[in-house]
Order: sequence, then structure tokens, then C-alpha cells
Amino acid sequence: MNSQNTIRILLVDDHELILDGLKSLIKVEKGLEIVSTATNGIEALDRLRETQIDVVILDIDMPIMNGLEAAKRIREHYQQVKVLILTMHNDIKYIKAIIATGAHGYILKNRGKEELVTAIKVIISGEEYFGEAVTRSIINDMKDDEKKKEVRLTKREIDVLKLIADGKTTPQISKMLFIAPSTVETHRRNLLDKTGVINSKGLVKYAIEKGYT
Repeated sequence: MNSQNTIRILLVDDHELILDGLKSLIKVEKGLEIVSTATNGIEALDRLRETQIDVVILDIDMPIMNGLEAAKRIREHYQQVKVLILTMHNDIKYIKAIIATGAHGYILKNRGKEELVTAIKVIISGEEYFGEAVTRSIINDMKDDEKKKEVRLTKREIDVLKLIADGKTTPQISKMLFIAPSTVETHRRNLLDKTGVINSKGLVKYAIEKGYT
């Protein structure tokens, strides 16, 4: 930032209406100054070579060079510059791609001025900022990943697991569940595969940890 602690901003969006709207929002905010604009990633990199910039507010969908590539190049060549993504995309694939570029923040265009100003000030302070909706998408994706990692056991597999944890042998389990010993062994192998443990001792530990005992 300059000596007056004014945050110098570069706006990058290929829609003039968006640029004009952002200018109107930001110009009345004390401590923020829009020093330049660009309509694609190539222009943004040109502006960075010409002008001292503190924060680049960057759209994703742009011609010639999109926001993903621009963010990546800015982070590679202008490490002191903060990158804030401002987009309509709340798809997790975009969020992951943007995070991978090293961008400092990600907010949606349908949010109000308050979040935009907050995001700018947070990232200029050295922190990262992800809007509420973006954060919710990240959390939901993490939950989905956890669900995928959950081991799904059939009712019969759970019956066998409980008896293994109770110290019962294959012949004993066979008699108690009225199934063939070979069927018990099939269930045992399936349990080993699904839980990722290597032996019956591991199955006992798994059963205890998951509350099957």
C-alpha cells in the first residue's frame, strides 16, 4: 500500500456494467482506490506491469485469458499482490481450481458491498477470505467426501462383525447365524476389504471404535 495506507485496486471483468457497478460501490469507501481496470487476464497483467497494485478483483469468465489462468500468473509473478475472485460461480470445481491458484479470496457477485469491502480488508491484512456461500460449498463437499469414505456394511456383515468382536470362531458363527462356514468366511473377507484392516484383531478394534460391540 502507499504511504497514506490507501488500498490500490485493479478491477478485472469483461462486462462494462459490472466494472461501472464496482467503481460506484468502491469509490465511496474510505481507504480504497480503483487505480485501473481491465477486461481480461492479459490486460490485467499489463496493468500490473504499469501500475502499483495492492489488490486485483478478478472475474473467472473472461475472453483471451480467463480468471483462473490470470490468478495463477499473478500469484507467480506478483506475489505481493492480493487476488480476490469475484464471480457468479459457486460450483465446487471452480472453488477448488481457484484455491489451487493461490488466490487469497473468493466471493460471489450476488453478495452486497459489505462483504466485498470486508473481503478486501481481510486479504490485505494477510488473511484469506471465502464468502459465506463459498465456505458452505466447501463444507458440503468435505461432508460428501466423508460420506464416501464411510464403510457401508450389510446387516449380515454387521452380525458377523459383532460375533467376531465377541471372540466367536467361524464354526460358532456358522451355527449361531444358521449359515455355512464358507459363507462366514466370505463375510469375513468382505469385512476385511471394506474396513481396510488386515486380520480379525483389526476387525475387533474396528467394531469397538464404531460402536458395534
